[in-house]
Amino acid sequence: MSTSVSAPVPVAAMQRLGTESAFEVLARAKALEASGKSVINLGIGQPDFQTPDHIVEAGIKALRDGHHGYTPANGIPELREAVAMDIDRRLGLQVDPGHVVVVPGGKVTMFFAIMMFGDPSTEILYPNPGFPIYESAINFSGAKAVPIPLLEENGFSFSAQDVLSRITPATRLLILNSPANPTGGVTPKAEMDKLVAGLSDHPHVTILSDEIYSQLLYDGREHVSLLSYPEIRDRLIMLDGWSKTYAMTGWRLGYAVWPEKLVDLATRLAINSHSCVNASAQYAGIAALEGPQDAVDEMREAFDARRRVVVEGLNKLPKISCVEPGGAFYAFPNIQATGKSAKELETALLEEAGVAAIAGTSFGRNGEGYLRLSYANSTENILEALARMEGWLNQNL
Repeated sequence: MSTSVSAPVPVAAMQRLGTESAFEVLARAKALEASGKSVINLGIGQPDFQTPDHIVEAGIKALRDGHHGYTPANGIPELREAVAMDIDRRLGLQVDPGHVVVVPGGKVTMFFAIMMFGDPSTEILYPNPGFPIYESAINFSGAKAVPIPLLEENGFSFSAQDVLSRITPATRLLILNSPANPTGGVTPKAEMDKLVAGLSDHPHVTILSDEIYSQLLYDGREHVSLLSYPEIRDRLIMLDGWSKTYAMTGWRLGYAVWPEKLVDLATRLAINSHSCVNASAQYAGIAALEGPQDAVDEMREAFDARRRVVVEGLNKLPKISCVEPGGAFYAFPNIQATGKSAKELETALLEEAGVAAIAGTSFGRNGEGYLRLSYANSTENILEALARMEGWLNQNL
């Protein structure tokens, strides 16, 4: 007589693992398009430009030259050296190529850092609203996720005093992101100075600085990298990569500059998880950093022009207002006057108006009352999306 055996149940930690709602909205938008509905996607955070030709050709050449095998887990030496030279060129800062770990995209560095410092006895501070993987990975690690509220009245910049007030003896990691996703907020240098000065009282705290949008700044703003503060270099993880700057999201290529005491641990995690980044993408990454930067400037200028269009258009919509983002390619309009929750408006705009946007709550509980719109789309599509939103709002509010 056979006995039934129930299927294995995943460990409890898996129930704490979240997701990135932009991909869910993208899937729903694609399904609607497949059924014949016109959808304009302002949801996904992905440049609508193609990777520049010279970068593509470098990847193809690497394949033709026989770069088909494993590479060092931390990245090929030539790429790590190119990263160090690029940081020197852009920021005037010297880093040891041996402290650079190349990984398949930005999320890997986030996950590695959070797994290093997260367990049930620790706390990790993170921006809220913020990139959803921060909170998801913190919860997965078992650590206590402590949100840093980013407020509209501060231009969605963090307050150094507020951040420092949330540090406790249990805090092990502080995650910062400027320019920020989903808000486009940029933290001024004065606030960074105050934060770094205050961190001298908390030597037990490591900092993860997500600077993936560092080259997407507007109105003359200059990027303030936490690498420029030598007093925290020995506990700073600086995350950057190629996805946003060079329109290389699908190449899966990112890096971090790790402090000396952590770089071997990060490399060991790479060996245990993904072995190495594919070779041809790394050679393309060298071409991106060492080749002409014209395309970077052109994309930034295009995003800036679209930023002005989307902010002006949003502020003309009934019961919608939007502060001007200082960086990245996102607008984060305030929808509170509509009386709709963020998720309700996300669903209605997609299903009824054919506009894909992301509920602010997808980026944390402090995102309630907001939507995220990506202006990584053509001006023509942005204007059409705004017109559709205006039509829906006039009919339904």
